[in-house]
Amino acid sequence: MVTYSPVAKTLVIVESPTKARTIRGFLPKAFQVEASMGHVRDLPNSASEIPAAKKGQKWANLGVNTTADFEPLYVVPKDKKKIVKSLKEALKEADQLLLATDEDREGESISWHLLQLLAPKIPVKRMVFHEITKEAIAKALEKTRDLDMELVHAQETRRILDRLVGYTLSPLLWKKVAWGLSAGRVQSVAVRLLVQRERARRAFRKGTYWDLKATLDLSGNSFTAKLINFLGQKIANGNDFDESTGQIKEGSKVRLLSEQEALSLAEKVRSAPWVVESVEEKPTVRKPVSPFTTSTLQQEANRKLRLSARETMRCAQGLYERGFITYMRTDSVHLSDQAIRAARSCVESRYGSEYLSKTVRQFTNKSRNAQEAHEAIRPAGESFRTPIETALEGRDLALYELVWKRTVASQMAEAKLTMLSIDLSVSDAVFRATGKRIDFPGFFRAYVEGSDDPELALEGQEVLLPELKKGDNPRQKEVEALGHQTQPPARYSEASLVKILEKEGIGRPSTYASIIGTISDRGYASLQNNSLIPSFTAFAVTALLEENFPDLVDTSFTARMESTLDEISTGKVKWLPYLEKFYKGNDGLENQVQQREGDIDPGSSRTIDLEGLPCVVRIGRFGAYLESSRKGDDGEEELIKATLPNEITPADLDEEKAELLIKQKAEGPESLGEDPETGEQIYLLFGQYGPYVQRGQVSEEVPKPKRASLPKGVKPEEVSLEDALGLLRLPRLLGDHPEGGRIQAGLGRFGPYVVWDKGKGDKDYRSLKGEDDVLLVGITRALELLAMPKRGRGGRTALKELGVPDGSDQMIHVYDGPYGLYVKQGKVNASLPEGKSAEEITLAEAVELLKAKEGAKKKKKTTRAKSSTKKKTKSSSKKLTDPSVRKTPATTKTGRLRASAVRIIKPGEN
Repeated sequence: MVTYSPVAKTLVIVESPTKARTIRGFLPKAFQVEASMGHVRDLPNSASEIPAAKKGQKWANLGVNTTADFEPLYVVPKDKKKIVKSLKEALKEADQLLLATDEDREGESISWHLLQLLAPKIPVKRMVFHEITKEAIAKALEKTRDLDMELVHAQETRRILDRLVGYTLSPLLWKKVAWGLSAGRVQSVAVRLLVQRERARRAFRKGTYWDLKATLDLSGNSFTAKLINFLGQKIANGNDFDESTGQIKEGSKVRLLSEQEALSLAEKVRSAPWVVESVEEKPTVRKPVSPFTTSTLQQEANRKLRLSARETMRCAQGLYERGFITYMRTDSVHLSDQAIRAARSCVESRYGSEYLSKTVRQFTNKSRNAQEAHEAIRPAGESFRTPIETALEGRDLALYELVWKRTVASQMAEAKLTMLSIDLSVSDAVFRATGKRIDFPGFFRAYVEGSDDPELALEGQEVLLPELKKGDNPRQKEVEALGHQTQPPARYSEASLVKILEKEGIGRPSTYASIIGTISDRGYASLQNNSLIPSFTAFAVTALLEENFPDLVDTSFTARMESTLDEISTGKVKWLPYLEKFYKGNDGLENQVQQREGDIDPGSSRTIDLEGLPCVVRIGRFGAYLESSRKGDDGEEELIKATLPNEITPADLDEEKAELLIKQKAEGPESLGEDPETGEQIYLLFGQYGPYVQRGQVSEEVPKPKRASLPKGVKPEEVSLEDALGLLRLPRLLGDHPEGGRIQAGLGRFGPYVVWDKGKGDKDYRSLKGEDDVLLVGITRALELLAMPKRGRGGRTALKELGVPDGSDQMIHVYDGPYGLYVKQGKVNASLPEGKSAEEITLAEAVELLKAKEGAKKKKKTTRAKSSTKKKTKSSSKKLTDPSVRKTPATTKTGRLRASAVRIIKPGEN
């Protein structure tokens, strides 16, 4: 422990400018706070980052010297050199150094790298805190410590391990499947989970069943009941079906009603008397869930706010750094005594003492590898600000409110409910009505947990039944026969994927956001309607890894690796022997890849044989395509290749879709009809990016005929000639704007829109809403949309309009972004000076800031252009003088440079 003198000049280093701004207000004047902007050193990402002295080394591209105790090659990225220089300059003026990066492993690692780079000759201590408040910072200053090298070793081992897996397997995927793919220690397991679920959806066979629903009435109170039994036999429901056959499970003693039986029974019970046979009331209690961890915050934000894991963590990071919540990377559900007092105070003042739990409620972790920070995610401070007191807006407010409600609810009384069940007999059938009465809402007043199943009712919803007793005869109002179909296993949402990863002990919750982001960025999955849908490429890569490196995509093996990494952080396992065992020797990853590489056939690896298809799916340079052979007009076998539209998923590709695509490729597109204006045929076609309509065919005279994509949600089979002609005539003029200029409706890259063309290149766009039709929208609706506030990037609304400066026709707005306040004009953004608020900034000041930013951008472009010219000159001269350089670059049949000859892609790492 070190006590710092308020007079001595102390340099404090944190990760971000926002965190620096917040913490600066709680430190003595003699403290200087600077930001490292995250990691200042890392393994090289490209050949250009490798130091000249190491470039000849065989291991340099890997970035880890596996022959010298796995020594990592750390480099300072180009964009961090200026920051490091600035930190060194600040260090010269300091008498003491405090490393105040985040309190988890990654934060410890950043501090260690700073220490290695800066090599300070003054006293150095580590300062940690899990919330940025005056009290927390004061306590952290009193309890500084040395670097925890076991945490550092655990993080560095994880980093090296990820590099070994990513940089050893990814090149193999480039050769055997497709260029630019990546493999990762956790990423590949997560992709396999998505693929396994999609395989289950393909194997699924639909089952059909029928039941009855009755609407009954007693003394003016209506309620519904469902058929549960007929002739002494239980009625089948969706749970009684075998997903692989679509039939009732073998051995199930249930009655499967056909449509005709259901209709006949409905008619029969309509004229029969109804009698209440039993009334059951079962009291129960519900306890509040624990406060948020990283994983549960990501899950709930996805369910309730529809935020991705990446968006949730970005938002939570901002809330933490501005002092609103505690540290957001944690596995702990524990609350400090201070937090419990604050939560209980909120309950008592807001809801009353009867809603306070009788005793203090603490929670214990269930996850097998719980660690990281010491407390759950909660509102910061000794007393909790209510959401309305924070002055937050948008996503920030919504996420803070989620954290506030869940924390406060954890100290509230249990909810008391009564589950209601009423059985009624009619003819030979038994119906059941179920309900729920909330006798005391308890913590439901503050918070009810969301569900991954949208069909499940929230616990907080009450379903009341009328007061019924045995022998009562309610009146039948309506009986209807309902047909149902069983549903395939639901695809993973981000929330459910995070949940299964944590349950299986795969990866760390703090990395889930980046893992899911990488899966999407690399084209292994796409997010549609909040579901993660794996691509055909994901199928090919998963099959290759399952067959040749099964351990690396096995959940149990990956979970054991995670446990070992946790044991390294506590000193139970030594990091070097573990890396030696994993990478070297007969069973090591290096040897496995070398042995099996020659046995893996690229043709087989790029082929996906899906059951029930008249063709195969292959992975090509430009994505997935169908391949089929058929006899041509000359009797010879010919190969037909048809591009698979991105919108067709592996689970949805059936025989009918495949045959349609192959037929269209072989025989040409089918015409929808003739354009009355031009006399040309209008065709419906399928491309890589989905279905589209086209006027005429491609020819030498018309190499690029007019085309238009189908709007999202429009099914190809429903497109008429009139629809196609309307799409091909877009954009269409709607009329003039009252303030001058034209308004048009069109269809662009991001969907249908209306645009106000003000002239001189100034255009104001608004996306059409779900209920709007781009072919029907009129001038009145367009003006309504254009009058709505325009949102900036990330859904942000401008805080303020500063005005249009002289000599310009574009408005300057003020926004609040993840890195603080900034002004924006057109495509140029400029941060506000520290301490300057949105209310204080003037139009003249904003103009100067934007000019400076625009000037810096132009200078940067000029410098890059000069640098590029120099490099080209050097490269050209080398080609002329160095016989080791190939004189003919790798080319395609068209004479263009092959992409692999000039492009560097970073393998995936988790």
